[in-house]
Amino acid sequence: MTAARMAHGKVTITVDEYSSNPTQAFTHYNINQSRFQPPHVHMVDPIPYDTPKPAGHTRFVFVSDTHSRTDGIQMPYGDVLLHMGDFTELGLPSEVKKFNDWLGGLPYEFKVVIAGNHELTFDKDFMAELVKQDYYRFPSVSKLKPEDFDNVQSLLTNCVYLQDSDVTIKGFRIYGTPWTPWFNGWGFNLPRGQSLLDKWNLVPEGIDILMTHGPPLGFRDWVPKELQRVGCVELLNTVQKRVRPKLHAFGGIHEGYGIMTDGYTTFINASTCTVSFQPTNPPIVFDLPNPSSS
Repeated sequence: MTAARMAHGKVTITVDEYSSNPTQAFTHYNINQSRFQPPHVHMVDPIPYDTPKPAGHTRFVFVSDTHSRTDGIQMPYGDVLLHMGDFTELGLPSEVKKFNDWLGGLPYEFKVVIAGNHELTFDKDFMAELVKQDYYRFPSVSKLKPEDFDNVQSLLTNCVYLQDSDVTIKGFRIYGTPWTPWFNGWGFNLPRGQSLLDKWNLVPEGIDILMTHGPPLGFRDWVPKELQRVGCVELLNTVQKRVRPKLHAFGGIHEGYGIMTDGYTTFINASTCTVSFQPTNPPIVFDLPNPSSS
């Protein structure tokens, strides 16, 4: 079963037959299509912070998964900051305010943020369910009154917050979405397959930078402890076959920090925290040529 078909020149992504087993999907596509093989797929070294920015470029700074541990992070020079979610532990309003204060002290001209699975209060459906069920799982979140979190994203006054939406900054079209494959029932978790594909189908064509919280299959998505790939197959198919952004930035899998390319799209896992939640992975800097004003 093919994962993409053409209709009237438009590519439609369908649920992949290996959707529910990303490790198997990776093996299958590697053996049968060399889909993750050099020369086109390879690691990319991050550029040193003191590299001069080329003329006619915009410097993007990527961080993710800072988990309320921003105090010691050395932030490099750049024009635009992108944060791919998990900026808190639980999405408590106090954590969101602290994060917003940190953003306010940073010198970037623009800052763009999405939520991750730890921003529980940003996921309205999750909160509605939490109130109905196990009070003890997230006691500090369960104790919140609806008026405490109903407009929690409005606490983010020092950035553009994206949730299944896009913004154009300096001519770059940037789309942000928080959803990730189900993992222990956190926020913005959806089952693999059609549920997630419905969200990826909202991403318009013509996006320059895609921000998701988690990785696509095969790019910085390996979890050594589990010996598994955990990236989303439908997300990979959407990125490679339909949207084709210049850059796909994410976090979510702390172990996957680093940069890869498939020869067209650059994939950046900018998880700041390590697997033991130490915020020691440096922010990643990447220069993109400014879009020609058409």
